[in-house]
Amino acid sequence: MRRLLPAALIFLTLGPVPWTGFRYPVVDRSQAASARPLLYPAATGGTLRFVEGWRLTSSNSMFGGFSALALRGDRRFLLIGDNGEATRLTLGADGSVSDVAIAALPTPPRSPQRKAFTDAEAMVRDPVTGKLWIALEGINQVWRIDAGLTRVESRRRSPALYRWPANRGPEAMVRLKDGRTILFSEGEDRNDYGTEALVYTDDPAVPGRPPLLFYYDAEGKGQVSDAAPLPDGRILLVHRRLGLGPLFTTTLAIVDPADIRKGAIVRSVAIGQVPEPLRENYEGAAVAVEDGRTFVWLVADDNFNSWQRSLLLKFELVDLPDSKKAAR
Repeated sequence: MRRLLPAALIFLTLGPVPWTGFRYPVVDRSQAASARPLLYPAATGGTLRFVEGWRLTSSNSMFGGFSALALRGDRRFLLIGDNGEATRLTLGADGSVSDVAIAALPTPPRSPQRKAFTDAEAMVRDPVTGKLWIALEGINQVWRIDAGLTRVESRRRSPALYRWPANRGPEAMVRLKDGRTILFSEGEDRNDYGTEALVYTDDPAVPGRPPLLFYYDAEGKGQVSDAAPLPDGRILLVHRRLGLGPLFTTTLAIVDPADIRKGAIVRSVAIGQVPEPLRENYEGAAVAVEDGRTFVWLVADDNFNSWQRSLLLKFELVDLPDSKKAAR
């Protein structure tokens, strides 16, 4: 019974229903996009301070559904959709969009034509090599893809991942400074500890040592939708909570990796929420450091619904709570 309301909300929110309108794919592979500024004032107080926001649009039928985000340089973005498409673009400070490239991610040879082989939900990008690690829901695998996005170099069939339900599998992935990769499930919570998460000490896309299992207790913040490393080594988590009013609530919080160990129940410290006028289905996050200041970019998944938006927001993170003093 406890899943009945969330399941209904997810169906109504993330799936097409008669009165909403659904943007069905058409044959349009144009390589162009535009950005319209959001009329919302920059914040001057709080920990999560809004800086700028844009609504991204394109006539390309595969544009949208963004579930992961990476920075390739100053205002150069890589957006991954849960339809298996990659969008590369550069966004000028004036809203100009250039260097647009929209194309399907590669799949392994002889892959079946199924949604599960395109449902990319999380991404890690190596800033040195440009290679990607993609976590896919449905088949619950991690793939490593070359920098040119032309081939799958390796993939891992992890028994620990296969335990996760196909519709509540890997949703967020982050790589720490020490080389560990952490994978958070969207909702594998068949116990009272929290949702399951895994720590890989080796390449998560190459068969190797079994990952370490721990539990994440979101304490009512919602489901984890993405993660990104902070400059101080901690983890920024994005949470998505569905409701009737408002429909979406996005909460950002911090997890200290020092709390992560086998079987541990890990909790986070909330640092703020996306303001109500900017609320959407945010599923991608990337952290940037500019002139010693820390910023986070968030991108929303429009689910290819005509009533949702592909929003790209930038916030500054100011006066983050100290990991040793933050009250839980």
